[in-house]
Amino acid sequence: MSTRTLKIAISTGGGDAPGLNAVIRAAVRAAKSRGWDIFGVRNGYSGLLDTDDLIELNADKVNRIHSRGGTIIGTTNKGNPFEYPVKNVAGEVEVRDLSDKVMENFRRLRFHALIAVGGDGSLNIAHRFAEKGMNVIGVPKTIDNDLSGTAITFGLDTASATATDALDKLETTARSHERVFVVEVMGRYAGWIALESGVAGGANAILIPEIPFDLEKVANHILDLDVHGQKYAIVVCAEGAVPRGGAMMIKGAAEDGRQEVVLGGIAEWVAKELHRLTGKDTRHLVLGHLQRGGSPTRFDRLLGTRFGAAAIRFIEQGLFDHMVALDPPTVKAIPLTEAVSRMKQVPLDSDTVLTARDIDICLGD
Repeated sequence: MSTRTLKIAISTGGGDAPGLNAVIRAAVRAAKSRGWDIFGVRNGYSGLLDTDDLIELNADKVNRIHSRGGTIIGTTNKGNPFEYPVKNVAGEVEVRDLSDKVMENFRRLRFHALIAVGGDGSLNIAHRFAEKGMNVIGVPKTIDNDLSGTAITFGLDTASATATDALDKLETTARSHERVFVVEVMGRYAGWIALESGVAGGANAILIPEIPFDLEKVANHILDLDVHGQKYAIVVCAEGAVPRGGAMMIKGAAEDGRQEVVLGGIAEWVAKELHRLTGKDTRHLVLGHLQRGGSPTRFDRLLGTRFGAAAIRFIEQGLFDHMVALDPPTVKAIPLTEAVSRMKQVPLDSDTVLTARDIDICLGD
């Protein structure tokens, strides 16, 4: 046990994911077991710009929160301190670098280290602060599972389970009305949620960003099912899925400090085209933020807990500018640069892709 009292900060940034509260709880309990103080930074890095947004965390504040979705300290996908939108005297929005103010507040408050829980955007920011001298440990969080260096991120399992449950429910109404349902799931530029929920939920076709799809092949597959007596079909479509020779569908451009464009609309387009090509009654459904909500699964609770405790261990060991990563059966620390160096997409030779093909799920190619 450490004999030195340290002061730690923890922030959660980007989209929320089931398991965030499990990370916070584990980090607080592990810090307190060492006699350390730990503070929650509200709403991503914003709490280090406006230090009134800090909250001291203790055992009472984190009691039983591991089973709750969301994050008790709030999160945001806006407000990158290196590119912060600020209104000038004329009321116009200017982008300014406020990272020095964050560093000044961090040092003034005598924080020893920051645990930055987030996806690629938040962890890129964390690495930039590490380059400015901040002691940072990253914790990978994204339902998209697109961070390199870790076998899996918490949030994926719950999001996939939510999508799978939706497919189970849609199957009964699709069968009853002999309809085709196109279900759009999250995942941005990676198809993990679509693939895993689609295989587990018995989808007939799965469209993912990694495999540009030919819609005529999907339509022919649905018509073939019809010939063999299955008058309905379920198509799972990742929000970032791309038709062959086409482009991703963007619902909105980055604005108001948002770090990324908003994807969406692919399921509606696919449904209209499948109706045209097959003549079948076709509907679309966007699961959207349902996939981010609710209680985390056992897997995500456990993984979040392991990550939160490991972050404290790595602070104790002085492993800064690193990210906690799952390398089964262990948790290890990898450099943040390695974690954010490339996007982790679904390997086309992965066992799950091969399984989908073996059981006659159409992947659009």
